Amino acid sequence: MTAHPPVAAQRGRRRPRRAVTSFAAVAALVAGAALTGCAQQRDSDVYTVMNSSTDESYHRWDAEAMARCGTQLGIRIEQQSVPAAQVMTKALRMASSKSLPDIVQFDASEMPTFAEAGGLVDLRTLGLETDEIPRGIVEFGSYRGTYYGAARSVNTLALFYNKDTLDRAGLKIPATWDELRDTAKQLTEGKRYGLALSAGGAEDGVFQFTPFMWSNGGDETELDSPQVVEALDYWKALLQDGSLSRSTVNWTQADVNDQFMAGNAAMMINGPWQVETLNTDESLHWGIAQIPVPQAGDASVGPLGGAVLTVPKTGDEDRRRTAGRIVACLAGEKEQLTYALNSWMVPANEKAAAVWRDRVPELDALADQVAEARSRTGRLGAGWPSVSLALQSAFQSALTGRSSEAALKRAQQRATSGNRGTRP
Repeated sequence: MTAHPPVAAQRGRRRPRRAVTSFAAVAALVAGAALTGCAQQRDSDVYTVMNSSTDESYHRWDAEAMARCGTQLGIRIEQQSVPAAQVMTKALRMASSKSLPDIVQFDASEMPTFAEAGGLVDLRTLGLETDEIPRGIVEFGSYRGTYYGAARSVNTLALFYNKDTLDRAGLKIPATWDELRDTAKQLTEGKRYGLALSAGGAEDGVFQFTPFMWSNGGDETELDSPQVVEALDYWKALLQDGSLSRSTVNWTQADVNDQFMAGNAAMMINGPWQVETLNTDESLHWGIAQIPVPQAGDASVGPLGGAVLTVPKTGDEDRRRTAGRIVACLAGEKEQLTYALNSWMVPANEKAAAVWRDRVPELDALADQVAEARSRTGRLGAGWPSVSLALQSAFQSALTGRSSEAALKRAQQRATSGNRGTRP
């Protein structure tokens, strides 16, 4: 979005910060729903999917996919869309009233919280297979080794660049940190900055920092390590060079895209959800590349973003089995490809992804970036939100004057306190 941003900012639109829900509250509500079953009387032929597809295009694409799967399965599938920031709280309210939908599409960074509380069904017990899904994407939908969430498509970040601006300057696409810093410095001129990225105090900024942290060997379990400090120092160096706007600390990924399209940035870090908007300006000739790495030959490791389809425990075994078939259809190879071609995301299924590469060769670098990408919650599970909040504060502090080392030392203290007892 993201987040997402996460569902990382569908089409790059601004999203409010999510509240971090306590595990104890989630566990109490979810356990009650799972143990006592559904109080709500349901139509046996109507199944509900709750998602965050409030955007008109996404809502329509999902409705069309659900209609196709409903016809195939002989049932009716209804879509209930709420803003992305409200999916978790809405699911909790429905759990407390024992009226959970048959399927919930969670942002993958939030899914572990519901899974740890015991509220989700292992999709493999419902017949869903993962043989044709890359390991990283299986882990993206898993918690403590159990496969709870099926991704239809995934996204990650890449380096977008203005082809005309680089050509006029006689510069090549940067591949290393040194090259990116030098190129950004040379392209900074007048009102135009060499690079735009999001370092705002929300999940957008954390999402954008992870490629620099991970590609440098840093880890979310040790935020004050030399590798993470060096990554944040690199951001500070770009700011000190004048290659980044001082407003970077306030920008979302949507803001970054606006700056790029307005010609106020020659390059940007962003995701494929911006492509539809970028293509509305026919005079803008853009390209994408993998995010530069510390040294030539290093792997460019970005974050996997997107959502996963889950089946909540509602106490109704028959509906649970049918919900599994709905997920299998929506996350099947054919529907994945259709959805990915509409949304510019990368299909999770390997066969669908191969076809996608042929159909949208201009985004081939994005598929390469996805191949090395990893889940933000893979190591910390439900403890990720505490790390995210700690990093958000660290960015604001370090990019406005404090040393990276001091800011990240404080972040590690906050994250460790917030994650006690939550690590897998």
